[in-house]
Amino acid sequence: MPRKSTLPFMGAQLDGVGTRTLSIQGVDQLKPVSFDNCPDRIELGTFMIAAAIAGIPGKPVEIIGGRADHLGHAFMDAFERTGAKVEINGDRMSVTAPEELRPVSVKTDIYPGFPTDLQAQWTILMACCRGNSKVQETVYPDRFKHIPELQRMGVNAIIVGDEVMIEGGNGLQGTNVMSTDLRASVSLVLAGMVAEGETHVLRVYHLDRGYERVEEKLAAAGIDIERVSYDEWADPV
Repeated sequence: MPRKSTLPFMGAQLDGVGTRTLSIQGVDQLKPVSFDNCPDRIELGTFMIAAAIAGIPGKPVEIIGGRADHLGHAFMDAFERTGAKVEINGDRMSVTAPEELRPVSVKTDIYPGFPTDLQAQWTILMACCRGNSKVQETVYPDRFKHIPELQRMGVNAIIVGDEVMIEGGNGLQGTNVMSTDLRASVSLVLAGMVAEGETHVLRVYHLDRGYERVEEKLAAAGIDIERVSYDEWADPV
C-alpha cells in the first residue's frame, strides 16, 4: 500500500511517498521553513578517491559533511576492496590510503549500484594501482571522453565497446589537457594531483557545474593547486 505522508512544517499534502506515483493535494498556502540541503554524494566519492591516491599511507584524511549511505553499497564495497580504509562517524568520514592500492573492476548501474558519475574518477584510481582492471559503463555510453586526455598523460587505457581496460601502475606525466564535461574535468584534476610535473586543466567551467571551489578544498588538504585565468582564443606562444 502507498504510504501517506503530510509535511506538517510547510503544510503540503502528499500521498504515495516512497512509491513511483505522488498525488498532491493543493493547499491555500505553504509556510516557510529552514532546512539543510542534501550533500552531494558524487563530490564525497570524488574526495574519497582523491584521499586514496594522494594521501600519505597510514595517515587518515578527514572528509566532513557527507552522507556515505547515499553512495550505495557497490561503490563502498569496491572502494574498500582497493585496500583503502574507511571509517564513518555520522557526517564525518576518514579515508586512509594503503601502502599499495589494489585494482578493482566495476560496472556502473542505477542506485545502489556503482554511480556512472564516479566512473571517470575511478579510472584514475585504477591507473594508480599495479595491475589490470576494467570499468564497464551501462548507464551513459558517451562518458569516456576523458580517456584520450588521460592517454596523453601516460594512462594505459583503451576503450572496447562499453568498457575501458586499464593497465595501472605506470605513472602519469603532467601536460596540458582539455575538459570536455563535468566528470571528465574532475578526473583530469585527480590525474594532475598524482602526475609528475605540472598539469594544466583547461576549460574548468565544466568543473564548476558540480564542484564548488574545488581548488580551495584540495589546497587546504595540501595539494599544490591553483586557479589561473587564460585567454582560450589567444594564439599559442
